[in-house]
Amino acid sequence: MYAWHFTEMPYPYLPPLDTLSTMRVNLPNTHYDPKIGADLYNRYLDEYMIASEVGLNMLVNEHHQTATCLDVAAPLSAAILARQTTKGRICILGNPVANRNDPIRIAEEMAMIDNISRGRLDVGYVRGVPYEIFAANTNPTQTVERLWEGIDLTVLAWTKTEPFNFEGRFTHRRTINLWPRPYQTPHPAIWITGSSDLDSIKKAASRGYVFATFLQPYDKVKWMFDGYRSQFVDHGLPGGGGTAYMPLMFTADNEADAEKGAKELLWYLAAKAEPQFRNPPGYVNVAFNVSALRGDYSGRTDAMRTKSIEFLKEQGVLMYGTPDSVAAQVKRFYDKVGGFDHLLMMQQAGTLDHATTVKSMTLFAKEVYPQIKDLARTRPLNAQAAAE
Repeated sequence: MYAWHFTEMPYPYLPPLDTLSTMRVNLPNTHYDPKIGADLYNRYLDEYMIASEVGLNMLVNEHHQTATCLDVAAPLSAAILARQTTKGRICILGNPVANRNDPIRIAEEMAMIDNISRGRLDVGYVRGVPYEIFAANTNPTQTVERLWEGIDLTVLAWTKTEPFNFEGRFTHRRTINLWPRPYQTPHPAIWITGSSDLDSIKKAASRGYVFATFLQPYDKVKWMFDGYRSQFVDHGLPGGGGTAYMPLMFTADNEADAEKGAKELLWYLAAKAEPQFRNPPGYVNVAFNVSALRGDYSGRTDAMRTKSIEFLKEQGVLMYGTPDSVAAQVKRFYDKVGGFDHLLMMQQAGTLDHATTVKSMTLFAKEVYPQIKDLARTRPLNAQAAAE
């Protein structure tokens, strides 16, 4: 199993959350202090570098117009890590290709980072979360189509060795001739996430992409992972690239400290957006909306947010405790969902300070990871690794 350190680089220094109607889209940026922000950026990058040194991989993402995520350009943070680290893989999860007008620019950025890192990059793609539809001014009914057209175009750009033209539904390019080519052959491993759409999950499996999901109860994760696995098992297709799951994660020397740290991580689940931004018409299908109205525990819904820390731990959304306890929780979740290949750990959120974050990740790397590292995985990260 591959383990990845992750933070959304939050800006937690806000008025009391119960006095705010939102932390996303329309929270005035007068709440942002650039001096504090500069310290936070450098602190978070330092933590990624420490994660690399203790044997963890590095996972970055981006969001827009929100205090929960200062990383508004994941290619920038990934490029910094590509140059400043020499160990561990770097995964962008992901490029919001459905909300960007030029997939070729994404292909160029990813190829450049892959070269700087000497082939340590994994490239993830996302539709973009619902509230970002407003920030990007895109059509929510088109995001799935834009996602897949963008992925297909970047793969073509990485693998074509002669100039070509492209006429898609959303992208029209007279000449495409990518410089530089990716370092990895034929291209970096591809991930997708953020989808409860079974068709997209199966498409990811059939193309050999990694499918990732975040902060979901184990029965929902099992449903998605079973759908992924069935695509290549039932239809005789090559094995998919693997599955990935992200919980909130905190490791400590004793249970009392672990629970204290875990409660600080729950800041992320408390992040608010006003109702009009949460579910733009056409972003999800009718069945999903019906399930949400019933109060089903899926993702970061209001129904999930109201649950106790014990419930979140039992469901695998939040994993915390001493090293042996955390290892047991990972193994339990692994068994319940039929196995997975990548453990994506949000080990920092909210006001969790630097020293505490580093202690937690270091304890995980030294005492938890050896207990779970040999859990079965689908295949090596990419074709190059398989050849080696």
